[in-house]
Amino acid sequence: MVGQRPDEAPQAHEGPDVPPGEVGASSRGQDAAAENSGRVDHNARWDELDASQQDNNDIVPLTRAEAQQIFGAQVSRPSRVTPFRVVAAQVVLSLVATLAWWLFYKPPGSAALSAFLGGAICWFPGALFAARLKQLSRAGTVFNWMLGEAFKMGATIAMFVAIAFWYHDVQWIPLLVTYLIALKTYWIALAWR
Repeated sequence: MVGQRPDEAPQAHEGPDVPPGEVGASSRGQDAAAENSGRVDHNARWDELDASQQDNNDIVPLTRAEAQQIFGAQVSRPSRVTPFRVVAAQVVLSLVATLAWWLFYKPPGSAALSAFLGGAICWFPGALFAARLKQLSRAGTVFNWMLGEAFKMGATIAMFVAIAFWYHDVQWIPLLVTYLIALKTYWIALAWR
């Protein structure tokens, strides 16, 4: 560097727009130098923001009164939607869809049976999962929940494969439509909550 003695170590340099004397300057000095040169160091601003957030990361939970003020009076009311009620709603919707396929599809027998099986593919694994949740209600962990979900998906796939192999008169449109209707019961239950 120009004007530097040979026994001095070179100073850190931010780039061509920042003089060597301003390297240790405050962030306002860097911002002013950057604005004067037309260059803004966005990374430095993000680093400052991250550092300030790390210093201020105390999370204070809401009190019941604060939660009721923000979310309304229903926030502390227990949900009416339970896994068994969702399964019961799936069974009812499956039976209604089966009846509709029986009344409006020709030939009615195989379409209605296919529709019922499609609904059962949805609600039977759900009922097994709900029973498992009730059994493990005191010892419920994330791992147990994941095992239950894996078993539910495996049972669903196994039922689809079993119907495809062993029921040769299956009507796929009634089966899949009824399965999707029963599957959407979760959204209805969440909206009803």
